[in-house]
Amino acid sequence: MAVIEFKNVSKSFGTGEHTTHVLKNINLNVEEGEFLVLLGFSGTGKTTLINLMAGIEKPTTGGVTYRGKEITGPGPERGVIFQNYSLMPWLTVHGNVMLAMDTVFPKMPKAEKEEKVAHYIQMVGLSHATTRRPAELSGGMRQRVNVARALAMNPDVLLLDEPLSALDALTRANLGDEIEAIWNTDKKTCVLITNDVDEAILLADRIIPLNPDGTLGEEVRVTIPRPRDRMAMNHDETFKQLRMQVTNYLMDVGIEAKVEGTRQLPNVTPIHGVPTVVKDAQEGLIEERFLDFSQLHKIYPTPKGPLTVVEDFDLKVNRGEFISLIGHSGCGKSTVLTMAAGLNDISKGAIKLDGRHVEGADPERAVVFQSPNLFPWLTAKENVAIGVDKVYPRASQAERQDVVEYYLERVGLADAMDKEASSMSNGMKQRVGIARAFALSPKLLLLDEPFGMLDSLTRWELQEVLMEVWSRTKVTAICVTHDVDEAILLADRVVMMTNGPQATIGKIVDVDLPRPRTRKALLEHPDYYTYRQEVLDFLEEYEHGAKPKPKAPKAIAAE
Repeated sequence: MAVIEFKNVSKSFGTGEHTTHVLKNINLNVEEGEFLVLLGFSGTGKTTLINLMAGIEKPTTGGVTYRGKEITGPGPERGVIFQNYSLMPWLTVHGNVMLAMDTVFPKMPKAEKEEKVAHYIQMVGLSHATTRRPAELSGGMRQRVNVARALAMNPDVLLLDEPLSALDALTRANLGDEIEAIWNTDKKTCVLITNDVDEAILLADRIIPLNPDGTLGEEVRVTIPRPRDRMAMNHDETFKQLRMQVTNYLMDVGIEAKVEGTRQLPNVTPIHGVPTVVKDAQEGLIEERFLDFSQLHKIYPTPKGPLTVVEDFDLKVNRGEFISLIGHSGCGKSTVLTMAAGLNDISKGAIKLDGRHVEGADPERAVVFQSPNLFPWLTAKENVAIGVDKVYPRASQAERQDVVEYYLERVGLADAMDKEASSMSNGMKQRVGIARAFALSPKLLLLDEPFGMLDSLTRWELQEVLMEVWSRTKVTAICVTHDVDEAILLADRVVMMTNGPQATIGKIVDVDLPRPRTRKALLEHPDYYTYRQEVLDFLEEYEHGAKPKPKAPKAIAAE
């Protein structure tokens, strides 16, 4: 008998004309002891599905049962770990886990409870932080407390609703490995919701994608032997095939066909002299070393003396080149980017763009941040127009409007130009941010983890949008990312930074893959996993705080 069973379950919210159908005709069995992964993206109803299992929601039609009995509400046999950790801020790590124990096992002897709390805190690697309160913990540590608390309740089934999505890549990988180890030790039944294909394949016995229309997609069985080593997977043919199969399925059902643009760019020149459409007028720009970082340093004063965050950052970028900048959290990637943008003072060294020193912010250097800074009361068109009006002072109002509408159409917002930013999804806001940056027709485009807050499918879609628009403009670009696949997909060169403080360039990889690129084509290319391994090897070498080998960066800079 299945542990959890869905029979013809549909779930909708609202009534009458305002009804929203989220799940449709779901038939699903969760088997004893299996690790089931439901792979879905924003708006596919995956959280609603896990809420039905947890008893937090009830189906509109059909039934959900636990061991043959109808689920009528939450129960301790079904432990839930949510994306957002709801810890009691006034309680310590020990106190938060003990609270769960007291609730579920009120009659258990205190000594036994203490022993179990210590056991689960140790299991998630927080023995050193037992007396700390949530405010003193990082996001990854808070999520570990969440995991320990759920495990302490000793549930029969562990329900995990994107517990890793708010974490950086390294913390996410480590906690994912720990969840698998816990599942393997206790042989609990696990249901994980995620939007990360690699995470799904590494953890699952079975993967079931959710379709955008609220139905279940084609089931995929994962037969790779356990334990599955994250690094070894890069050479595993079954992993590569599954990755391609699942990715292609999700892209086919999730990403609609691109709308071909109907608008044309007017023949106008921005104030900083880079014309929009007349190519021969660009001949005056420097081709080689168009962007030149020379012996760049960033030093912050601290009570304990000067702290060098970035040192000897040396990089020459040719015009029209796309650079990905990658490294672990705190390695100074964003610091380099903000110095190039003129938003952060240079402590030592220099940055030159098109032969002139970078000093202060300027629309010739456009920046797209992780959170797009839009005016919420303005429409998409009005948000983009603010920059365009400043950059094209000699163009007519109609020509400036054409520039705005051309780029909004290119990023897939042809039907939402007059929508206010406050009513847009994160993905739509980021599209406006990208359109605004390109509409400035900058000499340099700087992207600081532009897709970091988005679900995978929206991220994939916007990467394709970015590549498509970039291929038309060939603007010189630097993208800061922690995503290995994104770095390779976008770049001509991947520049890897060593750990901070005193971070510098540790390695540069030339990505010789054909353009225009698509995610599907890349996954099929014989060299793709070789590039991926090079970047993964570097990141693993620096994972535990390793320092660069003496003089290595200078040898690279001299090449």
